[in-house]
Amino acid sequence: MSILTPPLAGTPDIMKSEPTAKQREDRDRIYAMALEDINPGDPDNFENESMYWKFERLRAEDPVHYTAADKSAYGAYWSVTKWDDIVSIDTNSVVFSNIAGGVALNVPGSNPSVDRLAGPNATPEELQAARDRGTPSLLNMDPPQHGLHRGAVAEGVSPANLAVLETLVRERIGMILDSLPIGEEFDWVDKVSIELTAMTLATLFDYPQERRRELTFWSDVMTTDPGPGRVVETREEKDAAQADFLKMIGTMFKERGEAEPAMDFMSLMAHSPQSKDFTQAEIYGDGVILLVGGNDTTRNTLTGSVYALDRNPEEFAKLRENPALISSMVSETIRWQTPLSHMMRKANEDVEIGGKQIKKGDKIAMWYVSGNRDDSKLDRPNDYIIDRKNPRQHLSFGFGVHRCLGNRVGELQLRLTWEEILKRFPEIKVVGEPVRAYNNFAKGYDRMTVIIPSRLDA
Repeated sequence: MSILTPPLAGTPDIMKSEPTAKQREDRDRIYAMALEDINPGDPDNFENESMYWKFERLRAEDPVHYTAADKSAYGAYWSVTKWDDIVSIDTNSVVFSNIAGGVALNVPGSNPSVDRLAGPNATPEELQAARDRGTPSLLNMDPPQHGLHRGAVAEGVSPANLAVLETLVRERIGMILDSLPIGEEFDWVDKVSIELTAMTLATLFDYPQERRRELTFWSDVMTTDPGPGRVVETREEKDAAQADFLKMIGTMFKERGEAEPAMDFMSLMAHSPQSKDFTQAEIYGDGVILLVGGNDTTRNTLTGSVYALDRNPEEFAKLRENPALISSMVSETIRWQTPLSHMMRKANEDVEIGGKQIKKGDKIAMWYVSGNRDDSKLDRPNDYIIDRKNPRQHLSFGFGVHRCLGNRVGELQLRLTWEEILKRFPEIKVVGEPVRAYNNFAKGYDRMTVIIPSRLDA
């Protein structure tokens, strides 16, 4: 059983109000559990944000935590929850491999695209090897192969390309914001966050703007388990959507390779000297990573920024009084929100972390969402402080060779959005609580009702 539950210091969403009875119940339940029963990856905890209680307890009592196979739908895995341990793993690609069966916790055998990519004539041994590895992509490759794939698309997010993108993004943000109703409730996720990221993704992929929502749909499919009321309800629906994306990526790669070089992701990949050796599976996998990375992180951080500022009105007041804090606010939101909760690694050799013996082949989840709340590294980590000292000191983009490729694109979209918001709206009020995603990887929001009472230029 647990040590005595420490004083309740905050709530899962770090609101300034008193915790609800349900929030207290969740915390008491988690602190009453036997440590060995704690499964940090349970998506239920992310839907109601009770995972913060689990990570709070694990950082204090068991910062390198083992979840047995019978306690998890994802098989056995380790959880690393403190800042320094996460950084030590993330920066050591020799000992800790990205080839872990996927970049995130997943149910074994639940990704039909892996079976398809293995080919119809794959032997049982080849099929199992493919499942163990997961879909190959630049995120679950180790050097030097990782460098070849990263280099094939890096020019797409170069400073020169971002300068061109900035003008387009600002124009589109203005169009989105000017279309919003005043004095009426609406879903911010749908009308703003998804719309903006869809427009930007369509530009980065050079995909038809009129079909841009296909990209965000596919991204949601890739990161969400099927279930009633979710983006897809059955494994068959998920498989069909993944097959559609696979077909689209293959067609686009072929067409861009036959056309003149351009600066979109698929053209850059198709014309890269290294891409001639890329397999169909690798092209698909890279496409998935570019898609998800360009959607979930920005989209959920944008929603999270509106939510955090509404729940912390003194911080919103700071921002209105001093718009120069926008960049700092964006970084603080990326830390506080932590749009991607974790990444997976696999131990290449027996190794000790935090006094625990991890065996060769063991899977390890680096919980960025926990490390970003580590009070041994950050002052008042549960508080949302937009003028925090060293605001870019966070784990959300990762470290080492796998540091997020598109971090500057995400920061650009968020900065421009808030520059344009402050020109138009004195406040954005969140109505009730948002509907959070049933997802332990992309930590985000399905819906969030807001109302904008007035415009500054009305």
